[in-house]
Amino acid sequence: MWVKMRDKPKGIPSQPDCPFYDRLRKMHGRDGRPLLDWIRSLGYIDKSLKRFIRRFHGCPSATWLLARGMKQSDSYHNSPPFERRPFLSRIGMGLGWLAMQSLDHRLSIGGDSLKRSRTMDPLNPFAARQPDFAPRAKSIIFLFMVGGPSQIDTFDYKPTLQGLNGMPVPDSIRKAVEATRHANVFHGCKDELMASPYSFAQHGQTGTWVSDLFPHMAKHVDDIALIYSMQSDSNNHAPASYQLHTGDVRAGKASLGSWVTYGLGTENTDLPGYVVLFDAGPLGGAANYSNGFLPPAFQPTRLRDRGLPVLDLLPSEKLAKGQRESIDLMQKLNQIHRDDHPGFTEIDARIATYELAYRMQSAALQVGNFEDEPEHIHKLYGLDQPEPRTQNFARKCLLARRLVERGVRFVQLYDMPDKDGWDAHAKLRDNHDPRARWTDQSVAGLLADLKQRGLLDSTLVVWASEFGRTPMMQGDLGRQHNAAGFTLWMAGGGVRPGMRIGATDELGLMATQRPIQFRDLHATILTAMGIKFEELSFAVNGRDERITGVAGTAQPLLDLLV
Repeated sequence: MWVKMRDKPKGIPSQPDCPFYDRLRKMHGRDGRPLLDWIRSLGYIDKSLKRFIRRFHGCPSATWLLARGMKQSDSYHNSPPFERRPFLSRIGMGLGWLAMQSLDHRLSIGGDSLKRSRTMDPLNPFAARQPDFAPRAKSIIFLFMVGGPSQIDTFDYKPTLQGLNGMPVPDSIRKAVEATRHANVFHGCKDELMASPYSFAQHGQTGTWVSDLFPHMAKHVDDIALIYSMQSDSNNHAPASYQLHTGDVRAGKASLGSWVTYGLGTENTDLPGYVVLFDAGPLGGAANYSNGFLPPAFQPTRLRDRGLPVLDLLPSEKLAKGQRESIDLMQKLNQIHRDDHPGFTEIDARIATYELAYRMQSAALQVGNFEDEPEHIHKLYGLDQPEPRTQNFARKCLLARRLVERGVRFVQLYDMPDKDGWDAHAKLRDNHDPRARWTDQSVAGLLADLKQRGLLDSTLVVWASEFGRTPMMQGDLGRQHNAAGFTLWMAGGGVRPGMRIGATDELGLMATQRPIQFRDLHATILTAMGIKFEELSFAVNGRDERITGVAGTAQPLLDLLV
């Protein structure tokens, strides 16, 4: 039913104080969106909706008004408003129809709106699926630097800042930032600029500036693409981290790793398609890497880089002989339960997980055994270094390579060895120096190893954080959070080597040339994986959710991709 205000019958006065009346006039005056869709989106019937129905009491019945998609007729009459019992009696058919729609939604594969999922086997959700077009990358290694390393002390060299040490922020820059959504970047800072305590030099054929914090990564600048103009919507750790991982500052959404494995499956069904590696989890907890509203099968598996990759992976000797028979019995019982509860995706995930765990008993042990790696590979990653934290991160990077080498689709690696991360609110050097030392050689070794094995062409490596840091001083020689402009880099997987995108102002405070949002980064990553990012969606409460947000808002960086 389309309702246009020029068709409103005489004798029914306009009531601009009613929000439903105003909404109807605004939403249905031009595009003719069916009123039923709008009412269904409300999800409830309250007094305001009853008032709205009474305004159309001239309709033949409330059922006809709510549950049918017909054009509004002129058959109005001056009947009294509906009472409760007649209203419920007449509306019953309409509510039943809506209930059937909801039931049909439940019976589908978790409300799935991805076209390729029509052929997805819910009992084998990890099976590889065809991409939408030829992919540039087959796997992703996402290196997340927790806490916000300073872009102006690593990759974004600002000679102007060096010359303004101890001076206040110039008025022109302050006013430009205060006129944006990033005005709160000045909160908690001194009005005093702090020059970088690190030395910068140009490296590679591209002449890229890198500080002496990263002497090993500096050797690979010609293989990486730098984005200097990233922006986040939040200046707080957890919301910004959620947005980078899931596309939303609120917890509860699906992470990028879950989206990728949901869309493509994995090439090795003996290992999880989505793996997370960390000692101390990221700020904001498991919501960063959760499957959110996606089916439970697409949640990540945490692997350890020492000992058994998964605790309790192997059965005891007493149970080992009859393990297969025990699993078969459990699967039969689960299958009976599944048949009695169609659409309950947790059962599907349980069945698939039991089978995956059984197959992992040999595959996970093999992937976690570094004894077959030659000594020069151990040295390349830094496993021979004396500091335990350097060794820990090196083992994770090496394990990430071994995972993608065996067909794992997405590996999320966190560098956070403690609760602080790169969050240098005071004593910048005391914070950044050891963290760079713990990670620099291992990241460089990962790039070199992938390249020498021919895996870099098919593996997309991302080095990123939730935000950067301010050029203004905070506390005792520290820096505050900065979501207005910061740096990340990508390499391999179809990324154009040596590419440089965007720029911040002369202080490194705010992105001024080509600001890039996280949804643009996500769209770029999905495009590199051969996925049409606007078609990768999942219906939640009647709304198609995407990691890239509302359709038409994300812009992939096509010039970044080969």
